[in-house]
Amino acid sequence: MDVELVNPFIDATINVLASLAFTEAHVGTPYLKKSPVAQGDVSGVVGLSGDTKGTISVTFTKRCILTIVSKMFGEELTEINEDVKDAVGEILNIVSGNGRQRLAAMGRMMSGAIPSVITGKNHVITHMTSHPVIAVPFHTENGDFTFEVCFE
Repeated sequence: MDVELVNPFIDATINVLASLAFTEAHVGTPYLKKSPVAQGDVSGVVGLSGDTKGTISVTFTKRCILTIVSKMFGEELTEINEDVKDAVGEILNIVSGNGRQRLAAMGRMMSGAIPSVITGKNHVITHMTSHPVIAVPFHTENGDFTFEVCFE
């Protein structure tokens, strides 16, 4: 997979969480994901099409997403509810838009679908293509999350 397609979304993820939720995210070592089982409790998934077709997703642990959304809303949340699920979809939507904007500046045009949100322990993320899935772990002071990308 072309790293040129992945880096704009990694940068967008870091910037979006810093600006929306005052959360500093540190990138771990990317790896090839072999199982469709999510590495957390709530995931957002969005399909992309255009010059390249694929899927991006982000999966948060419960502790991580509750801290992020609590910071966004200015009130403490203790459970994954509809507001949290909506926030996950919106975070991914903004990351997708920012990443696609960076790719467009490099001459690669893509459009994004509406994000879907999945919750629950051991839920499965289905990517649009049969190509390898690259997982990028992130660490925050309040838990971890994983960004996944799969492009043709």
